[in-house]
Amino acid sequence: MSIPITPTSGSAPRDVQHYMRAGLLQLTSLPPLSLYVHLPWCLRKCPYCDFNSHESRGELPEARYLDALVADLEAALPLIWGRTVQTIFIGGGTPSLFSPESIDRLLGDIRARLRLEAGCEVTLEANPGTFEKERFRAYRGAGVTRLSVGVQSFNDRHLKALGRVHDRAQALAAVEEAAQAFETFNLDIMYALPGQTPAEQEEDMRQALAFAPPHLSIYHLTIEPNTYFAKHPPALPEDDQAWAMLDRITEMTGAAGMARYEVSAYARGGHQCQHNRNYWQFGDYLGIGAGAHSKLSFAHRVVRQVRLRDPQLYMTGALAGRAIAQDEDVRRADLPFEFMLNALRLREGFALQDFTERTGLAVTAIAKGLQEAEAKGLVTRDMGRVRPTERGFDFLSDLQALFLSD
Repeated sequence: MSIPITPTSGSAPRDVQHYMRAGLLQLTSLPPLSLYVHLPWCLRKCPYCDFNSHESRGELPEARYLDALVADLEAALPLIWGRTVQTIFIGGGTPSLFSPESIDRLLGDIRARLRLEAGCEVTLEANPGTFEKERFRAYRGAGVTRLSVGVQSFNDRHLKALGRVHDRAQALAAVEEAAQAFETFNLDIMYALPGQTPAEQEEDMRQALAFAPPHLSIYHLTIEPNTYFAKHPPALPEDDQAWAMLDRITEMTGAAGMARYEVSAYARGGHQCQHNRNYWQFGDYLGIGAGAHSKLSFAHRVVRQVRLRDPQLYMTGALAGRAIAQDEDVRRADLPFEFMLNALRLREGFALQDFTERTGLAVTAIAKGLQEAEAKGLVTRDMGRVRPTERGFDFLSDLQALFLSD
């Protein structure tokens, strides 16, 4: 069931009773809830990026955008009333373009309207190209508890090929400052870059690990539709070489005391990203900001929402109480795939009870897919839990596809 979209003005939020009406599901409890806040501007659009990001031209409208975020949040409050927010993630774009004062105001506005879990993890994405001395400490003072630094590479040639606005020296300075300001921080590193050799990739990892990061997010450069690279594809390493790079990454992180707990994530004990874990465990999240996505559960349905993508239209729409561009129930037939798309990314897999509680479906809904996955050596399972095997991790897309609806 999709709500018609009015692209220029957005859709007003539905009355909460609309979501509470009878439906095809029966959820016995609601999953943990997170908050995602999207700050959509960046200095320059990277050629590989397919996120909802927009190049900043002139001074950012920080105050007006924060006003819009608060209006968006207040309009959504009836849908999550009484629920505790476990984690907050401020993503982009480049959120570190916003001043520490603005982030302080944002988090204060959130605390005034939501009940936060004690010790709530608050992550902010930051890029070295927006780095200046003491800026990261100021974010920490504003209430950010976890910084995610978009390094991607420490090699100037590769950074230029990726269209990044920072160079090696800026990356090193930013990571050093992050390590001094935060007990928990993440570095984003990409591999299989244009013209990258195994030796160069290994040097990137050696440099990253020299900072003893508590968490690493490792991404294979992929060519996404509607990006500059899709129109002008660069020469990338062959698949076999990319696989060898990933094997070496896993070997080096393991030797450094980091465990691969998710397909793209490596962490030291106690430093897993709780916000992302909630995504992967099919938890709920409210997304506010331009183009932000939400997944919210109710007694008889699971709903997905999307906010207006264009920042100017979003601000106008949110301030008028009409920030939502799409609002639809997840089809009952699609729930098994949606759950597996997330849960099978985790090394620990998932508990069968969690599947039942978070989809409202019986385990029989995934029995055929599990049987086939086990026969192919992609998962192992017992009476209570399903885990991807090493082969399942390597062929994750094939494993997830087994749960697509007919």
